[in-house]
Amino acid sequence: MVTSGDNGFSPAARRQLEKELADLRAQRDAMAPLVGEQERTGDAADQAEVLDRAEAAAYLDRRIADVAAKLEHGGRNSKGLLPDGTTVTLRFSDGDEDELHVVTIPGEDADASTVTSDSPLGLALVGAKEGDEIKYRTPRGETSATVVTLKPPA
Repeated sequence: MVTSGDNGFSPAARRQLEKELADLRAQRDAMAPLVGEQERTGDAADQAEVLDRAEAAAYLDRRIADVAAKLEHGGRNSKGLLPDGTTVTLRFSDGDEDELHVVTIPGEDADASTVTSDSPLGLALVGAKEGDEIKYRTPRGETSATVVTLKPPA
């Protein structure tokens, strides 16, 4: 059962996780009678289809458990990551500064000013404090930035 409170998620992230959980459960419920079928006597293609459905059901079961655990146990530092809602300002070598918002789950409102907590940049920020230089990988190679401010959620 999901506990009350936000458990470290923004309202948008919580809604997205709850919707994903409902969708996953509906998919799993729709396939339940198929997985429980008696084994058919048939050709290899029939048997392969049964195995494929069983693998799909197992994947859905794992994903349902993962999303339900996130909702129940929360998003705050569950894996040593920055909590959802952290705000960080970075200064890059060209002098530009960007204010970024850390999210655990990218939601519909995600834009260029959001960074996921488990991205290379999000991981580089773990343990950093104001004034620290961080390095992280991008598609264009390694880059660095200086942490100007780092504010956890209130």
